[in-house]
Amino acid sequence: MKRLVLAYSGGLDTSYCLVKLAKENHEVHAISINTGGFDTATIAEQKQRALDMGAHSYECVDSVETFYNDIIKYLIFGNVLRNNTYPLSVSAERIVQAIALIDYAKKINADGIVHGSTGAGNDQVRFDAIFQILAPNIAIITPIRDEKISRQEEIEYLQSQGVHMSWEKAQYSINKGLWGTSVGGKETLTSHQALPNEAYPSQLENNEPIDISISFKKGEAIGLNGQQNPPIKVIEALQALASKFAIGRDIHVGDTIVGIKGRVGFEAAAPLILIKAHHLLEKHTMSKWQQFQKEQMSNFYGMQLHEGNYLDPVMRDIEAFLESSQNRVSGTVFIKLYPYRFELLGIESENDLMKSQFGAYGEMNKSWTADDAKGFIKVSATAQKIYQSIKVKND
Repeated sequence: MKRLVLAYSGGLDTSYCLVKLAKENHEVHAISINTGGFDTATIAEQKQRALDMGAHSYECVDSVETFYNDIIKYLIFGNVLRNNTYPLSVSAERIVQAIALIDYAKKINADGIVHGSTGAGNDQVRFDAIFQILAPNIAIITPIRDEKISRQEEIEYLQSQGVHMSWEKAQYSINKGLWGTSVGGKETLTSHQALPNEAYPSQLENNEPIDISISFKKGEAIGLNGQQNPPIKVIEALQALASKFAIGRDIHVGDTIVGIKGRVGFEAAAPLILIKAHHLLEKHTMSKWQQFQKEQMSNFYGMQLHEGNYLDPVMRDIEAFLESSQNRVSGTVFIKLYPYRFELLGIESENDLMKSQFGAYGEMNKSWTADDAKGFIKVSATAQKIYQSIKVKND
């Protein structure tokens, strides 16, 4: 018998791991790391299900604040969307979950940590790498990866053990958190099929457009529709509001850490609205070179986070830069929500660089003369004039 800590979500993969290892007489401690999406009823249901399937104990560790403070905040600062599409809903969570699992495993002197990753996905890399770095003496156990078992085989095994689940729902792998919900199924294994409407957790409830506003202070969302709250509460309230419009659905296609292409569906109304609203506010309040340099560093930050390299010290360096860049990113962004989409209307900020005494774009300058403009244009064109004159001679 070994004392094992299982990263337990209550889904098909982790249920298989729990039943399989419990049947092998291991002491399995099922641990759920709450990075958003777990309410009291869900936790109670998960606990009962885990104990019924043979868990020695069950515990839900609340890591929502850690998730926001250590990761989400910087994803908003950086306007991070992988391949200009995906807000890193799952990959961002895995880092926090892996570290919390290690802390718990050390606390109970566990012999091993179990996760339900397959051998063809990104999570195995994220989990294993952090486990090896922070807990090199604790074994890593991955039944599904090692047995190369399919989802249908998992279902058949659990049925043979008398485990009753919603097997139709089990056809889709759903991961819900503060920063969005991922949805994987047979359709995402193809290159052409879309997920059915019913696969998404939120359905269209509101058909009439509404206007909303989001307030930011130094890059962090601190208010929704004039009501101030901590950023986590703003994210939750915005998600509850916008999900009724079925906003934020898409399918991300990208390169996995293991080198193959992959597709995953997701629903992330609040993350997408917040990132786009924040980006608009930045365009009004930051210099063009701040924006340019931040885009380069943010893209790199998102890529490294996605690939599980969160513990590299360069990530702390970039976070310091991102934090500094937000000093003047304060104000309110106005947005209209429609069924399945949203529109950014504008911003209001004391730091708005459009409110300038120097001039109004395309209308009137107040700080230079016509001769100044002509001289500036002439000097600016000099380098290209030189190049073109040499090119003509050579041609």
